[in-house]
Amino acid sequence: MRLLLSCLLCAVAFALSTWQVLGSGPLVRWDEDLGVALRHASPSTVPAEALSDIGNMAVALPLLAAAMALRLLAGRGHGWWPVLCCALAMGAMAVVVSLVKAWTDRTGPLGGSGYFPSGHAATTTVALGGAVLLLSGLLSRPGRILAWVAAALLTAGNGLGLVWRGYHWPLDVAASWCLGVLLLGAVAAVARPWHLPHGTPAAGDDRTAPEPEGAGRADTDPPGADEPATEPQDGPRQT
Repeated sequence: MRLLLSCLLCAVAFALSTWQVLGSGPLVRWDEDLGVALRHASPSTVPAEALSDIGNMAVALPLLAAAMALRLLAGRGHGWWPVLCCALAMGAMAVVVSLVKAWTDRTGPLGGSGYFPSGHAATTTVALGGAVLLLSGLLSRPGRILAWVAAALLTAGNGLGLVWRGYHWPLDVAASWCLGVLLLGAVAAVARPWHLPHGTPAAGDDRTAPEPEGAGRADTDPPGADEPATEPQDGPRQT
């Protein structure tokens, strides 16, 4: 239910921002004022540029590919369905971003056109989120929390870097985040990527470990079951 609600909210936010960009509504003016203020308050060029580069295909795609490979290795080749869904989500992201860019044709902070939504922000969101989804079944609970926090921080940092460097307006980045959540939500609903193939235990999960020999005998064996037999050892055992 929470996943559905999150996807619905992101769909509404993406549609609203697209409508505002097409109609040059008041949200666009506030967005541009915020973008100018953030750009003036940006840190030095080096960290801002490094954060914006997270969304480069040469950075994000190898990260997702590594997660796909690890998932396939962990599933001994049987975990291909979540991997395929993540690959399709990345492809769908590229198609949707290209179409909406051509439709809205928004001018960027430093000139040019076709800046809404941000392809770099969408790539970062889908690549990092997809990687965490694929590997979540291999991680312990603290590991999953840490992975999601790291992915969220890197995604937010990438968005800030794009705005600081004047590559995008804040609304371009926010719309891409909404699109990324929609695609990741579809992957989570269709593929259930945290479910490992049968017989593959998750990290830190000892529920599949074999029960120690003799475990539970105290609760199931009748009293005296372990006492030595009183019959002669060379005689037939009575039944």
